[in-house]
Amino acid sequence: MKTVLITGANRGIGLAMVQQALEAGDEVIATCRRPEEAERILPQHERLRWVALDVTDETSIAALAKQLDDIGVDVLINNAGTYGPKGVPLGEVEAEPWLEVFRTNTIGPLLVTQAMLPALRRGSERKIAFVSSKVGSIDDNGSGGSYLYRSSKTALNQVMKSVSVDLSEEGFVVLALHPGWVQTRMGGPNALIDTDTSARGLLRVIQDSTPEQSGRFFNYDGSTIPW
Repeated sequence: MKTVLITGANRGIGLAMVQQALEAGDEVIATCRRPEEAERILPQHERLRWVALDVTDETSIAALAKQLDDIGVDVLINNAGTYGPKGVPLGEVEAEPWLEVFRTNTIGPLLVTQAMLPALRRGSERKIAFVSSKVGSIDDNGSGGSYLYRSSKTALNQVMKSVSVDLSEEGFVVLALHPGWVQTRMGGPNALIDTDTSARGLLRVIQDSTPEQSGRFFNYDGSTIPW
C-alpha cells in the first residue's frame, strides 16, 4: 500500500484516479478548492482524506504542507489544471487571462512540488507526475492557436524536466503525462476516451515507471510523446 496525493481531485480525471487508487488499496490524499463539496461526491472511505488546496495560492499550498508534515507521500500527481478562455485567436490574446492559466498549469504545480518535497522524501517511492498535454508538444503543433493552454503545458514540461534533473541523485522519478483526449468538462463530449480509461492508463504508467524513464513525456498508454 502506498500514499498518493492527487490535486484537482474533485472531478474528471482527478476523481477517476482517486477512485481507482482506492480500489487498488492505496491511501489517497485528494485535494481541491472546496473539499466539503467533493466529500458529497464520493462516499466516506477510511483510506481517503480530502484537503483544501488552491494551487494558485501560496498560502493554501503552505497550509497543505503543514497539514501533511508528519506523513510520507509516495506519489504526487499534479493534476489540477485549466484551459482558460477558448477560441482566442491571434490578435485577441490578453495578458491577464494568460497569466491565470500559467498560475494554475505551470507555476502552481511547481510550488506544490516544492512544498511537498519533505513528505515525498519521507515516502518510499519518490514519484512525481505532472499531468501535461500533447498540445504542449512543439513537434506536434500543426494547427496553431490555443496560445494560453499550449504555452502553459509546454512550460510545464520544461519545469518537469528541470525537477527530474535536480532530484535525480535522490532517486526520484519525475514524469510529464498526456491523459489523452478525455470526455471531461475541458475535453468535451466528442473526446475519444472516458475518464476511467485515462486514469487507469496514467496510474499504470506511474506505477511501472523507473528511474531511467525520469524526465520523459508519456502518453496515457505508455508511448513516448515528442517534445
